[in-house]
Amino acid sequence: QIIEEPKQRGFRFRYECEGPSHGGLPGASSERNKRTYPTVKVSNYLGQARIEVQLVTHTDPPRVHAHSLVGRHCNENGICTIDVGPNDLTAQFSNLGILHVTKRGVAEVLTKRLREEKRRMKESGYKFTDAEEQTFLQEAKELGKIMDLNIVRLKFTAYLQDSNGSFTRALKPVVSNHIYDSKSPNASNLKISRMDKTSGSVLGGEEVFLLCDKVQKDDIDIRFYEEEDDGGWEAFGDFSPTDVHKQYAIVFKTPPYRCADITRPVTVFLQLKRKKGGGCSEPKQFTYIPHNQDKEEVQRKRMKALPQPYDHWRGGPQGGAGAFGGPGSGAGGGFQFNHPMDGSGFFSGGCGGYSGGAQMSGSTPQADGSQNQPTNTQTQSGSQMQQQLFQIATALQNRATLMAKYSARALLQYCSTGDVRPLLVLQRRLCGVQDENGDTPLHLGIIHQQPIVVQQLIQALSNTPQQKFINKLNKLNQAPLHLAVITKQPKLVEMLMKTGADPSLLDREGRTALHLAAHTGDETILRLILGLLGERYAHLINCADFSGQYPVHLAVKKDGEHCLRLLVEAGAKINMPEQKSGCTALHLAVRDNLLKLACYLITELKADVNTCTYGGNSPLHFAASQGSPPLCSMLIAAGADKRMENDEPLFLQSSSSSDEDDEGTFNPRKRPAVGHTPFDLAKCQKVRDLLDGRKGPKPSSLAHKRTKISTEEANQGLDSEVFTKLCSILIEDHVPWRELAEKLGMLTLTHLYQDSASPCQKLLENYQLSGGPVDGLVEALQSLGVSEGVRLLRDSQPREDKQSTDSKEDSGFGSQSIGEEMGNPAVSNH
Repeated sequence: QIIEEPKQRGFRFRYECEGPSHGGLPGASSERNKRTYPTVKVSNYLGQARIEVQLVTHTDPPRVHAHSLVGRHCNENGICTIDVGPNDLTAQFSNLGILHVTKRGVAEVLTKRLREEKRRMKESGYKFTDAEEQTFLQEAKELGKIMDLNIVRLKFTAYLQDSNGSFTRALKPVVSNHIYDSKSPNASNLKISRMDKTSGSVLGGEEVFLLCDKVQKDDIDIRFYEEEDDGGWEAFGDFSPTDVHKQYAIVFKTPPYRCADITRPVTVFLQLKRKKGGGCSEPKQFTYIPHNQDKEEVQRKRMKALPQPYDHWRGGPQGGAGAFGGPGSGAGGGFQFNHPMDGSGFFSGGCGGYSGGAQMSGSTPQADGSQNQPTNTQTQSGSQMQQQLFQIATALQNRATLMAKYSARALLQYCSTGDVRPLLVLQRRLCGVQDENGDTPLHLGIIHQQPIVVQQLIQALSNTPQQKFINKLNKLNQAPLHLAVITKQPKLVEMLMKTGADPSLLDREGRTALHLAAHTGDETILRLILGLLGERYAHLINCADFSGQYPVHLAVKKDGEHCLRLLVEAGAKINMPEQKSGCTALHLAVRDNLLKLACYLITELKADVNTCTYGGNSPLHFAASQGSPPLCSMLIAAGADKRMENDEPLFLQSSSSSDEDDEGTFNPRKRPAVGHTPFDLAKCQKVRDLLDGRKGPKPSSLAHKRTKISTEEANQGLDSEVFTKLCSILIEDHVPWRELAEKLGMLTLTHLYQDSASPCQKLLENYQLSGGPVDGLVEALQSLGVSEGVRLLRDSQPREDKQSTDSKEDSGFGSQSIGEEMGNPAVSNH
């Protein structure tokens, strides 16, 4: 039994050229001041025993490993032996080192090890036949392919003495825990150092930047979980290998919480977790907050209680003191105007009130003769002040009277004509008043969807100094034009822009009305804004918001093909990178697995298939890391460079490990490369076959500059003559192109050819672009009864390069699910 396990992490495997290791392999409980080593014990036995230890793989069942143990008691075969007993049957291995074999030498060493294993089972002096030697070599090669050179285990075997005194009676072996090479990415301790967010929406999808200690991008998960007491919920962050930056940072999207209808914040935990071995970091807290469906606060404001009816506006029934009156003003009634926004009162005295104020101008009569009489100076000063107050009160009285006459005349006109504009003109100086949310009457009219009120307000403000209120911002930095776009009211958008609304104003996220129109995906409003921008604001189409996104990027997130076309026709740069990571519109479409939109961007909007992000990732890198054969097939057919390298360095184990294979063939993973190619990031075998450099010639250097795919290039499966004849046959036979599209698995892209003058021709062009095989086309035509077309294709096949016999699911546009394995790798030649 194992008394002390070996230390799993922190010990470095060494190559032979580096010399011996510094110190032996420590035990699991070893500390700086108290060293321990791997220790085993033979139990329930008295006598002598021999204990052997050798390296085995981390797989089950364990197989012999190519690495060797080195130390004082080790032989040339990498096996260490210690004799114990008869009293103390404990063996401590205090000077074990691990000798790392290069990849090139794995097959040779394994062949030798396998031969020695067999020899121990045979009689001494046994010679293996050539067939057996060939078997050892083949087995060694197969074992070398699946062997992880960064992980080993110790296998301890005890041998007891037989009747002759030889150690031949083997006990059942015991195998230690995994030992990880300290220079391997998966050997470091998992640790979260920093996150830029610790809370997010309950619906998930929040982008979080996480800094960590070294991780292996294809062997790491971000686990969100709750303790079992809270239900035992578990989910994982969403990211691809391209989102892991140099093994020290991960950009991921949070998963949705198990319940979307929470009413208060819920705190869960997140941690890094290895896919293999299950090692985890210390957990950190993350808070899910209830979903805010009304981010722009439009619904909240619509639900707000409106002012009270008529009684709310009336003053009190009792006579009030005059505005400038004193205690002697008993007759004048005071009119109170309660502002509907803040409830504060404004008092203007009636005529009686002003009169009462005048009556106060004299000195106060004495109650008795004991009071002191005022001096002449005081009397004169008080008289002047009262005179000034009387003049002010008279002026206000006259002004109020005049305004009352105007208001009465406007009210009579409104009652006669039903036109509210005369009333609004009188109140135009109040059109900039704001409520507690910073909203003006114009904001509220748009929020509550009162287009007639908004129109009347705009007409009342036109050509007046108060017209500046049309661009006033509320507390969310929203101008009336922003709200008109958010609430999708195109008539108001047009009215505001024609009246002088400024389209360059930014909301709290740095978005103009143009950004918001692209974000909502409203084609009508977007076309309207683009048509009214004019030369002065034409630059807004290529301006970024505070998150670095341009209108084209926001349109992609809404899967808005028509909006993208409008933007490009108006001058938007389709290959403009967003400012956070350098993703173009095509990168975003591929990342979100929008095959239909990605094809539209390439074929119709001429997006560059080889443009790179700030990290050097092309759209093909994204497609490969997501394991999407349809996207990869379409991008390759469009000219994507399969050998383009990103800026993420390859962590090669040694210079010797980058040698060529013995067979001399090209291995995409074994090269003196700077960064990862799409092949290095591929997640499934089908994608690897499409990207394997051995499957086809190296792309031309012109592929980096290609933005347009010619018909001849698209029809690489058929020559131009055959293609033209086939199109003529389909047109003459009136073949229903929708049924043909369904047979070819291309119904998802009907918009690309339904408006074409020749839908069948456009359909065939896109089928060829997708890398669709000729056999799939033959099968589809045969099922539709187009015998002449079938005959044409079959007659042309001997002169053409034979296409793969794979099913139409290999089409870059196919909507069917695609398996992991691919029967015929020839599809990568399409």
